[in-house]
Amino acid sequence: MDSKVRVRFAPSPTGGLHIGGVRTVLFNYLFAKHHGGEFILRIEDTDQSRFVAGAEQYILDTLNWCGMVPDESPVHPGAYGPYRQSERKHLYKQYADQLIAQGHAYYAFDTAADLEAKRSQIPNFQYSRAHRMEMKNSIALSESEVSDLLKSNTPYVIRIKMPEQENLTFHDLIRGEVSFDTSTVDDKVLLKADGMPTYHLAVVVDDHLMKITHAFRGEEWLPSAPVHILLWKYLFGLDKMPKWAHLPLILKPEGHGKLSKRDGERLGFPVFAMDWMDPNTKEQTIGFKERGFLPEALINLLALLGWNDGTDKEIFSIEELISQFSLERVHKGGAKFDYEKAKWFNQEWIKKTDDATLAALVNPFFDDAQIEVHEPSYLVKVIGLVKDRCHLLTDFITQSSFFFQAPSQIDTAALLPKWDDKKQAFFSALMLEYQTMLSKGVTLTQASELELHFKNLAATHEIKPGDLMLPLRLMLVGGKFGPGVFDIIQSIELEDAQKRIDHSLKLLSNK
Repeated sequence: MDSKVRVRFAPSPTGGLHIGGVRTVLFNYLFAKHHGGEFILRIEDTDQSRFVAGAEQYILDTLNWCGMVPDESPVHPGAYGPYRQSERKHLYKQYADQLIAQGHAYYAFDTAADLEAKRSQIPNFQYSRAHRMEMKNSIALSESEVSDLLKSNTPYVIRIKMPEQENLTFHDLIRGEVSFDTSTVDDKVLLKADGMPTYHLAVVVDDHLMKITHAFRGEEWLPSAPVHILLWKYLFGLDKMPKWAHLPLILKPEGHGKLSKRDGERLGFPVFAMDWMDPNTKEQTIGFKERGFLPEALINLLALLGWNDGTDKEIFSIEELISQFSLERVHKGGAKFDYEKAKWFNQEWIKKTDDATLAALVNPFFDDAQIEVHEPSYLVKVIGLVKDRCHLLTDFITQSSFFFQAPSQIDTAALLPKWDDKKQAFFSALMLEYQTMLSKGVTLTQASELELHFKNLAATHEIKPGDLMLPLRLMLVGGKFGPGVFDIIQSIELEDAQKRIDHSLKLLSNK
């Protein structure tokens, strides 16, 4: 590439970060790193009415958790700051004034009441060539009227003057040639009455001043492209415009329409990267992190929602994604979100992650469940026994809590149908043997030794070992899950196992 690649993610701090936004970050990040470029975070907070306290920090925390730390941002500024648009307010008016001087923009003095009245008169009213002359603006008014309004400090906005029947074409890096008829686009506001720019003016000015070379955004921004193309043409020249790529949507699981927070609530899965608490409504939205996802798994999942490397490979580290990523492999069509597939990715990454790392990640979930872990090394051992059974980090609670405390309930209903006196006698004998071993200081320290002892005792009682394994599991665990029963006994030790068997036999004798 001719110049150093510089890409940006420019969210508005209005709430939690949807996974569609995280995927936009990811594709920006992968492209920049693949080309040895820079990834910039710019906060687009020009609409102060929609600003939500804490949202900017949430965005930063999300990017940190995902491992996509910006090279430049409000907390790590570079040479092109400030990185919040609200702090760049002084930069924009000169460009709006330039557009007015060129005849490409105009003052509009219409009040909110004026606009509402027009909307009530004309269904689907658009402030455009069709109705400009009916409004209170510097095109419809005389020069002296405009001058008087400006001198009296009458509030105004500055609107772009969209040309009539001009065909605009640009090359999208994903979609190829895209064309627009300017006659279908209204005269967007560029500078608001409070002096703050709208997104349309700010994004163009900031991309120019920050030397952005490539701009990736969701396909829902395509309708805004004509306004932005014209602003580039009028202010800086089209040769200076970044190369654009409009990314496909992440679709609802059924495949129709953009995935929304409401879909997650309806179907029971997260659509935000991390938990988000709206400070105004106090509404809590659960995130992938708190649901028990590893960031590597979420990144892997999102990369494959709209991209592949041309093979059947599905598991990619971030380093592999950086190496393999190319826009040529990004799909034009939307990708359906599949939560079961998301959990599969997470399970694969849980398997790949070393036990000590997992233990540190799982610890907070044990704390939340009020399960005490006295020995960190013991938790690491337990993690190794159950990790292949866990799709989420939260699954480690259900899959391993019995290693730390006796189950609060035993599924005796699963035992009773095939329970008989022979099994009662066998487990009574097993309990007594464990008790005797403990009193004599004899210990069986290997799962294989425990299994051999169990099978020998079963042979003495003329019972098939296979008929005894489910009852033993239920007594130790409480349900039909968990790793090998002799691994469990070896981990919780004979004394605890003996107590659990004794407790279960008492429950069964009362049935």
